[in-house]
Amino acid sequence: MKIAIITAPFYRHISDGLYQGAVNYLLGENLEFERFDVPGALEIPLACQYVAQTNRFDAIVTLGAVIRGETAHFDHVCEQSARGIMNVSLENNLPIGNGIITVENENQALARSSVDESLGKENKGKEAAQAAVALLRMRQELFK
Repeated sequence: MKIAIITAPFYRHISDGLYQGAVNYLLGENLEFERFDVPGALEIPLACQYVAQTNRFDAIVTLGAVIRGETAHFDHVCEQSARGIMNVSLENNLPIGNGIITVENENQALARSSVDESLGKENKGKEAAQAAVALLRMRQELFK
């Protein structure tokens, strides 16, 4: 199995933690992966489509953070990136773990992107990788 990890490092200190959580899980499962960076969450769906079209990857993990600001831009970015990722997944029959966290503030983002398990929150990058791999394994089991 080969996994594509697409990150939006707009908040690099947050996306790096999400990436590390995903990588730690994938390495623990002995899975290959390759990283691709795009500017922000709105670019992730098209990047997923590009990856899907290569037929080189069995699943995708998307990582990034959208932090609420003073305008409605937050709502549009959250909704459209999630919709686009889901569309690519369904149209290409490709498991995608959505690890784009949508939070009210930086503290929430840091808590969800930390690889320090003592903080009490699970790393959302790890969870996204687990979701993608679980769907991939389910598909393999169903269609063997």
